[in-house]
Amino acid sequence: MSSENPSGAVNQQERPGIEQWIVGFVDGEGCFSISVVRNRTAKFGWQVQHEFVVSQSAHSTSTLEMLQSFFGCGYVYENERHDNHHWPLARYVVRRRDDLRKKIVPFFGDNPLITAKRSDFELFRQVLDMMDAGSHLRQEGLAAIASITERMNRKQRSRFLESSEAIRQPSPSDARR
Repeated sequence: MSSENPSGAVNQQERPGIEQWIVGFVDGEGCFSISVVRNRTAKFGWQVQHEFVVSQSAHSTSTLEMLQSFFGCGYVYENERHDNHHWPLARYVVRRRDDLRKKIVPFFGDNPLITAKRSDFELFRQVLDMMDAGSHLRQEGLAAIASITERMNRKQRSRFLESSEAIRQPSPSDARR
């Protein structure tokens, strides 16, 4: 019995689609990041920054450009490295909240990640929802967002929560007295 497929070829319908390739790639190389950073021009002297990033060695920039084309947003750029790697680091970055809300979040909502990054994504989405509700424009909202960032990625202590501005603020229970 002979097959019409060349030896070793896989039926197109058995291969994962581009969506599943992206999920796997982001599970391995992506990051959903929220930071509360000092910005003296912001209302409370702090600002929430959000970004979706996928990193690769610069010789794989075309792969990142494929992501940029698929999502229709963001940008790709190279960073020089100061470690033992031979190639500069290329990054695909999406920072515009509108692009994150309308393109990145819906995609990963419909195509869930399978590693621990799924939890980071859910926290990322939660912070974007909070920002849509204006929470980042209130001191207690900034503190709640900073607390969420401590559960994401490297699980580092938030500089905002350690700052004198945050420490001096009365707690919600103090305000009721």
